Amino acid sequence: MKFLLFFLDTFKILLKGGKSYYAWVLFLVLLIAWGFGGYINQLRDGLQATNMTDSVSWAFYIGNFTFLVGVAAAAIMLVIPAYIYNWKPIKEIVIFGELLAITAVVLCIGFIMVDIGKPHKFWHMLPLVGTMNFPDSILAWDFFVLAFYFLLNLFIATYLLYCYYYKQEYKKSLVLPLILLSIPAAVAIHTITAFLFNAMPARPFWNSALLAPRFLASAFCSGPAILIILFQVLRKTTKFEIKNEVLWTIAELMVYAMFIYLFFSIAEYFKEFYSDTEHLVYWKYLLFGLGEHKELVPFSWVSIILGTTAFILFLFPKTRKNLLTLNIGAVMIYFSVYIEKGMALIIPGFTPDVLGQINVYVPSINEIRITAMIFSLGALLFTFMVKVAISIIFENNNVDKSTSVEAIV
Repeated sequence: MKFLLFFLDTFKILLKGGKSYYAWVLFLVLLIAWGFGGYINQLRDGLQATNMTDSVSWAFYIGNFTFLVGVAAAAIMLVIPAYIYNWKPIKEIVIFGELLAITAVVLCIGFIMVDIGKPHKFWHMLPLVGTMNFPDSILAWDFFVLAFYFLLNLFIATYLLYCYYYKQEYKKSLVLPLILLSIPAAVAIHTITAFLFNAMPARPFWNSALLAPRFLASAFCSGPAILIILFQVLRKTTKFEIKNEVLWTIAELMVYAMFIYLFFSIAEYFKEFYSDTEHLVYWKYLLFGLGEHKELVPFSWVSIILGTTAFILFLFPKTRKNLLTLNIGAVMIYFSVYIEKGMALIIPGFTPDVLGQINVYVPSINEIRITAMIFSLGALLFTFMVKVAISIIFENNNVDKSTSVEAIV
């Protein structure tokens, strides 16, 4: 009954808010409606409503899925300093990293759903009732680790908020092992996602042992970049107090991840260009173009320039601890990784195809609409969860819940 009261009160919280809150929710709902029209077109016409072909069968949806797995994994950038080093300023806000991870996994599932075409095919991903081909299928492993990571973060966040709601201490013997377990789980979700790519020997562009560590390093850049911006928005629009020291620490951790990411990338470039095998054609298409086909060249170099510039801004304490340059760097690294995980990762893996032909891929308007729908759903979910969390931590914490429970019973 106590949990029922907690659950019902969360819905009451969602109905309260100012004009800006309702305007934001309305804006997201309109985007969802616009995107849903594109999804209706895809359901009616099938995947031919997209610009995917037999040659480029993974594209915009899978690029977003790959990027968001990294965002989900980035929650451990708060967990480690909060619980391994017991640093109180981050410990107070680590729950928002958990909420971001929950949202990111939901978005991942959304992109998988739209990529498989007809939604009724999703039952094949379910254990026992579906045909998962477990344990041989890497995709089945990816489903399991994502589901496990989602449930883990959902339980931790719900339990902590439940304890805040009733002003009771959480059981460290229960929470701490689960939080520590989330660290290898976060590593696992992005590692196995990388295995989906590099386990394909027929796709030389992805067939690299460095792909998994590169995925992890880039995840620990893009996810914290979102958190840096988010925390500043929260402290401007809510009662939540987030010290600048928290932002500086997250940014410092990002510097190490950026350095590793750039080092791995340079090592990959050296191996491919110095070896100069026939597989170099995919890198040439990405970085310099092949003949008249230079579609990806602007994207690849924008990603490289943004990532390198962000690293320089974060490397020096003077620019890292300046909010203006910190925010510029966070936005830069976010878009750098987003481009790298999308256009610069997926398309060169299929281009040129096995016959040496170049099939130019550009996302269709339906793909863009559906992507907007999924991101808007995620933004709406995250908005609701953050609103509930802040309300429980700051507003409901002064209410005696025992009276409410007795009244319902």
